[in-house]
Amino acid sequence: MNPAARMLLENKSWVQEKLAQDPGYFQRFANGQRPESLWIGCSDSRIPPNEITVTSAGELFIHRNIANLVIADDVNVQSVLQYAVMVLQVPHVIVCGHHGCGGVRAAMARETTGPLDVWLEHIRVEAGRHADELAALPDQEARWHRLVEINVRAQIEQLAGSEIIRKAWALGPRPRLHGWVYGLDDGVLHELVTVGPEA
Repeated sequence: MNPAARMLLENKSWVQEKLAQDPGYFQRFANGQRPESLWIGCSDSRIPPNEITVTSAGELFIHRNIANLVIADDVNVQSVLQYAVMVLQVPHVIVCGHHGCGGVRAAMARETTGPLDVWLEHIRVEAGRHADELAALPDQEARWHRLVEINVRAQIEQLAGSEIIRKAWALGPRPRLHGWVYGLDDGVLHELVTVGPEA
């Protein structure tokens, strides 16, 4: 059985299981959403946000892209941010990167072409800003590890300076911005930075 057919079959089984446990499960979701957080994470298939945070459906409003970037002129991420903050009024925005990120490694290696190369230039800019710090590390693996963290902090800075977040902060004490890194090798989420309107 091909993967697509298998997923459709598994979905039917999952629906029956959910309805057996709770006959009103799907109807509640059909009536709207009130997520607690916007999750901006990497597209990497090894990092399922609901699973690693032990959250249920409806708790996370999720946006994913290569290397968890928040780019000012990216209409996709900005529209997700606007909807989450202004319409859904989420109290938390999380940017979660991960050690072992292929996007960050590709940015360091400078081996990409096309749209991916344009996208990853944002990480290269951060690598340039922190060139001395990265060069002082003992090897390429350590530099890769550190650039993942630098990249997450840079995305929190982008968020904090965005018009959408500034408008929200002018209206009240939300959202709080959280920069996290996920360890692929141990499954642990590590908090790097938290920023609120008082910053």
